[in-house]
Amino acid sequence: MTDSVIMLRRNVKHVVRNPTTVFNAVLFPVVIMLMFVYVLGDAFNVGEDYVDYATPGLMLLAICYGLSGTSTAVASDMTKGIINRFKAMDVSRGAVLSGHVSTTVATNLIAVAAIVGVAFALGFRSAGGFLDWLGVLGLVLLTSFAAAWLTVALGLAAKSVEGAGIATVPLIMLPFFSSAIVPADKMGPGIKQFAEYQPFTPIIETMRGLLNGTPSAGTAIAAVAWCVGIALVGYLWSTATFKKRA
Repeated sequence: MTDSVIMLRRNVKHVVRNPTTVFNAVLFPVVIMLMFVYVLGDAFNVGEDYVDYATPGLMLLAICYGLSGTSTAVASDMTKGIINRFKAMDVSRGAVLSGHVSTTVATNLIAVAAIVGVAFALGFRSAGGFLDWLGVLGLVLLTSFAAAWLTVALGLAAKSVEGAGIATVPLIMLPFFSSAIVPADKMGPGIKQFAEYQPFTPIIETMRGLLNGTPSAGTAIAAVAWCVGIALVGYLWSTATFKKRA
């Protein structure tokens, strides 16, 4: 646990000292929100104020946009020899990975908080109560945790820092092919079915239902199942790859 805290502090310092990482993780999702709400929002007929509809999806988008920094940081550790120094210092191997995961979750919480704050400034209003918001927070944490482990695995599997950054592009793009920006039933054939059955759609719909005060047990179960499955795959992949390379 002590080693994990040290790794967390180390990674946070790296994030703070890298303006690009901060922009991608926190500021760029806010820019995307302003663009969709102010520039494109009136073009979408979603049956409610667009900022109310888009906020849950943009919260997930904020989580995804911070993942490239995690994968490149992991790949950098693996390619620059720092792992050998950690081994000589008798640092727990698990702490190296959990430190990156913890940093990602913390960064995502800040990014999501920024999105929610800007959403309220733009007129977003939620009918959800305290327990609904608590459920949103829990789902954000669970999604961040799952995505972080998968991203750590991608960073470990990459052969270079550049390759690690490219590996997260599908995760960054996936929310655009979900119900984040427009309802899935308004999409064309093929894309509509993909959007309905991909993992991010039930997560977004669960957050949307909670924020509207009308949560759905069906989408919530699917969202949690996807998060647990992704986290398990990412964890097993990460630990197996780390044992081989370190």
